[in-house]
Amino acid sequence: MTVRPSPWGPLAVADAHVHFFSHRFFASLAAQKPGLTSEAAGEQLGWRLPPEMPEQLAEAWAAELDRHDVHTAALIASMPGDEASVTAAVRAFPERFYAFAMVNPRNPWTPETFSEIHAACLFPAMHGYSVHDQPAQAVFAWAAAHHRAVFVHCGVLSVGVRAKLGLPSLFDMRFSNPIDLHAVALRYPSVPIIVPHFGAGYFREALMLADLCPNVFLDTSSSNRWMRYEEPHHAEARGGLRNIFRRALDVIGPQRLLFGTDSSFFPRGWHQAIFEEQARALYEIGMDAADARAIFGENLLRILAPSKNVL
Repeated sequence: MTVRPSPWGPLAVADAHVHFFSHRFFASLAAQKPGLTSEAAGEQLGWRLPPEMPEQLAEAWAAELDRHDVHTAALIASMPGDEASVTAAVRAFPERFYAFAMVNPRNPWTPETFSEIHAACLFPAMHGYSVHDQPAQAVFAWAAAHHRAVFVHCGVLSVGVRAKLGLPSLFDMRFSNPIDLHAVALRYPSVPIIVPHFGAGYFREALMLADLCPNVFLDTSSSNRWMRYEEPHHAEARGGLRNIFRRALDVIGPQRLLFGTDSSFFPRGWHQAIFEEQARALYEIGMDAADARAIFGENLLRILAPSKNVL
């Protein structure tokens, strides 16, 4: 098993949040702006254009994880209808990747197209629906029937790639509060529900939800810039990420936190600085090795194990 050096010694790191920006994803972005091509979009962003075959992109990510001594990662197909890209990646490297895929439940989708997906990813604010709407409920019912997880983006939603390309982001934050998930999580207690970025500005609400619902998990990914919204003082004045971890651990403990980086593109690749920042914060607040192993890998593998077994 691949292990990564850490303050606690070797860790088997499983990254819960890596975007798989496929060639199809780039082509879809380019199609939204007249005159823009995939190649021009890559040049404008300063990103390396992904190869056309998702297996080749998976190979690049596998090599990147090897370079950073990362054991495995959840790859997120970051547009509805692109689930075939991440399933191809998992077929090519079944021991390295889990397949997460965005679904817009307001548009046609079938359980058959998600038969190899380990977690469905919902973005209610992006697509303008409530998790209580029947189409969204169908996703949770699918997850319950097939032993899958559901990832639900809450809070502030900013898609940097769209902003850099001058594409509009007409999102609706009325649908972004983690509290909306309370009744849903209770209705589907067997479904692991992952709320990324500590709730992305709804930290208090995410903690309330997770405290009441043992099937709710928080992922720690991204730069967590949402800490700027913390009251009554700026988060950095109160210990920044260390304080966020303290509060989360106090409410839900280490077994329902999932380490993630929000890595997404090349040439940057795997976002090592996020790992280092989070490891440092947890080490400085006195986390022991057993809990570090849980957060940085074991928790994700545990909740996704049933879906791996039934594929």
